[in-house]
Amino acid sequence: MPGPEVTPRPRGVRRGAALTLVFATVLVTAAATDSWQRDDGKSPSLTARSVAATADREAVADAAAKAMADGKSGKEAAEEVVSRSGDRWGAVYDPAEYEEFEQALDGEYTGVGLWAERAEDGRIEVSRVQRGGPAERSGVRAGDRLRTIDGRPVESRPVTEVVQLLRGDGDSGAEAGSSVVLGLERGGRQWSERLRRARLTTEAVTVERLADGATLIKVAAFTKGSGEQVREAVRAVPKDHGVLLDLRGNGGGLVTEAVTAASAFLDGGLVATYDMEGEQRALYAEPGGDTHRPVVALVDGGTMSAAELVTGALQDRGRAVTVGSRTFGKGSVQMPSRLPDGSVAELTVGHYRTPAGHSVDGRGISPDLAVSERAEERARTVLSGLGGGS
Repeated sequence: MPGPEVTPRPRGVRRGAALTLVFATVLVTAAATDSWQRDDGKSPSLTARSVAATADREAVADAAAKAMADGKSGKEAAEEVVSRSGDRWGAVYDPAEYEEFEQALDGEYTGVGLWAERAEDGRIEVSRVQRGGPAERSGVRAGDRLRTIDGRPVESRPVTEVVQLLRGDGDSGAEAGSSVVLGLERGGRQWSERLRRARLTTEAVTVERLADGATLIKVAAFTKGSGEQVREAVRAVPKDHGVLLDLRGNGGGLVTEAVTAASAFLDGGLVATYDMEGEQRALYAEPGGDTHRPVVALVDGGTMSAAELVTGALQDRGRAVTVGSRTFGKGSVQMPSRLPDGSVAELTVGHYRTPAGHSVDGRGISPDLAVSERAEERARTVLSGLGGGS
């Protein structure tokens, strides 16, 4: 399964998950929220779709207030207005859900610390385990087959459902300290392991030195602090190494962090433009980034939102060769507003474009080299041809 980000999913599949840090035990799935950070340290959100269909902020608040006056649920009334508006990415969170959403943007989640993916033979496998997490402490390893979760077979389920089962969304037992039983298989041996969920910090950025003279920087989500982690990782890359920037499965996150990450490869200049309620604005990279080292960015259909913002900036500015498959196509801007009952409505207010003026929303970004299989292997070959590997 893809790595993390935070964002609302399309209405109808969002119930039961306030965020979308697409981490196997973290999230429930896919469509990211680009989020701004406010002066108070909280994290309003930016998202990606056109502004044609959006809910009126005052109408949503009025519906909530009237429902409360009648002794009904303000949140449910607000959700009904958002649903009728056609705002695909509009969402209404209760206070607890929104707090969890913000915690995810800060890089925290409740889970067992493992990532899952579907292997080529259709089986669900553990792709990675988090250091020090419940899964690692119990001896779970990458490559282990995940057969059941709490006795429920998972092989025929979408990875997103597997994540929900791991996370325990909608159950009273989804808190830290609750348990989940995994049915596992390794080398023909089958066994069950009971794990207790814990409050964990996401590994948004991981770095691996490859044997062929390249450094792989994997960005799973643009959570708080991840942008500076990317910059530090680039500064620490050996002089003769190129960079493989892996944005596959990255559902997005904080826009400010995405801009900082793009700044690692740029010396100032435009990262993206966006409109917010009719006003045109621009995002610029910080000066002083590495502009000479060869870079190849890996992307796929799980590359969304803020991750697409980075992809578009590096591609349009000629700073990276992009390899993989077309990205998701989520480029709308959303902002939160507090409702009378304390819940929070996140409504679409605009959309962003790449430096060359290309709209991402509903279209995605086409990579320079389209690859459906063995994408990382092809990317390493391209990087070598650019002088960034042996």
